Amino acid sequence: MGLPGDDLVLIQKPKKAGEPYVITVNCPDKTGLGCDICRIILDFGLSITKGDVSTDGKWCYIVLWVLPHSTSLIIRWSNLKRRLLSVCPAQSAQFFLDHHRTNPSSSPVYLLKFLSLDRKELLHDVTQVLCELELTIQRVKVTTTPDGKVLDLFFITDNLDLLHTKRRQDETCKQLHAVLGESCISCDLLLAGPEYEGHQGISTLSPAVTEELFRCKLLEKETHSLGLSPELTKLKKTTITVDNSLSPAHTLLQIHCADHKGLLYDIMRTLKDCNIQIAYGRFSPNVNGDWDLELFIQLKNGKKIVDPEKQNSLITRMKSEMLHPLRVILSNRGPDTELVVANPVELSGKGRPRVFFDVTLALKMLGICIFSAEIGRHYASDREWEVYRFLLEWNCESRLIDGVDRNRIVNRVRRSLMGW
Repeated sequence: MGLPGDDLVLIQKPKKAGEPYVITVNCPDKTGLGCDICRIILDFGLSITKGDVSTDGKWCYIVLWVLPHSTSLIIRWSNLKRRLLSVCPAQSAQFFLDHHRTNPSSSPVYLLKFLSLDRKELLHDVTQVLCELELTIQRVKVTTTPDGKVLDLFFITDNLDLLHTKRRQDETCKQLHAVLGESCISCDLLLAGPEYEGHQGISTLSPAVTEELFRCKLLEKETHSLGLSPELTKLKKTTITVDNSLSPAHTLLQIHCADHKGLLYDIMRTLKDCNIQIAYGRFSPNVNGDWDLELFIQLKNGKKIVDPEKQNSLITRMKSEMLHPLRVILSNRGPDTELVVANPVELSGKGRPRVFFDVTLALKMLGICIFSAEIGRHYASDREWEVYRFLLEWNCESRLIDGVDRNRIVNRVRRSLMGW
């Protein structure tokens, strides 16, 4: 007989290679549970191919079919189950968590500081190691010194809550040394002190960058100037309708849209931030590869959404979050070129998973070097954003020649982030 809580999350392996795994979550309900689950699945590099959600307001039943975004990903399914259990309401999962988690409170922030000789693709290789170790990057400050060395400050938290142990710390440094090889000069890992607060924000953004990055709508002229992909053109054809005639207690939200990495997460986090609960939902791709979603929803007070103004506000917000959940621009920073990426932060304070990984991977594939990088928070358009800044170095094999190349950079980074 398994531990109480073992049946709250079940992960069923496929019978054939290439078929999806099936994740079943059966636990007490809470507002935003779907968002928390989708966020964890995205963090593990998994794509949701189909799903069903139902709840009576007290108990929920969620079934998701998932596949890795890349065949090269190593998924630790037991760790995924543990993470999913951690977001189930405490009254049902507490026994399991008490026996499997060393620190039930929020994870402490650690400072990973290492100095190494500079080399191509260094930053992404380090980021990949941290992702594989299930260490979440909270803040980053990367600088290249005049003598050709790189000083990296990674403020990280441990999804396994074991970074306080010497064994876990040694494992982290060992993995980094294995990747960096002889180029690694020093590597230190310690609890972050007051310096973490000093890295919460980012360097001041220029008014022009702020305007372009955080504007509510993408201008029509940018559709051409940014070299947007055909997938984004499909994304702009998203339709959302609200229907109150089919249920006496719930509002039906119908969504037809193109797929992208984290689609369900974007929908769920928007509903969570709007304090909207899902009573029943079904989502799956149609024959054209687009997604059809039917969600029976209600406000947190148990009422339908009948006010036309609130309906329009919800539709506008949903379209905005689905059309461009991530903002990507190239700008001039003095004589240098800077890549800036931003994504909205949940009201809970959580940012989007794997953004730093996807951006550094795209730049690696393009053969572009990163001179410096930082992650911080910025408040604009009445919300908080997580902002990633990369100062690009053109002393590599790839050089920007004209606007066509700039568009290629933006397009490649966007495609990596959106999973296209």
